[in-house]
Amino acid sequence: MPVRRIAQIVHLKPSALAAYKECHANVWPEVLQQIKDCNIRDCMQQWPLTEFLGSGGCGMANEDFLDSIFFDNDRTLFATFKYVGDDFEGDMEKMKANPKVREWWAMTDGMQESPTPGAVGSAEGPSWWKPLEEVFYTD
Repeated sequence: MPVRRIAQIVHLKPSALAAYKECHANVWPEVLQQIKDCNIRDCMQQWPLTEFLGSGGCGMANEDFLDSIFFDNDRTLFATFKYVGDDFEGDMEKMKANPKVREWWAMTDGMQESPTPGAVGSAEGPSWWKPLEEVFYTD
């Protein structure tokens, strides 16, 4: 099965930068495990937020399956990940059903503003993070 590459954007509230960096420096283990269990991977062996977070690193035990989040130093967060399963919608429903993931989303959604019209949060409604179209890829 081919790998599905996914990219998304969301806007960070200007007042939330420090808190967003802090929570992503210590992502909850239950959230990381659910990401892995839902077939989300990223081939990068280094967490791209290391530079974004500073020399403190990310405090994560298994970085090779994490989705990546980049910041444009203005207000846009750009996330990319690879889906390696065969039931994306089913895996995303499993993600939504996890109470710790929902708690994480409630915390991080409060730091963000969705560019998607009508979006109310990561757990319900239209996609909180706006999906981007892939227009070019090369190995």
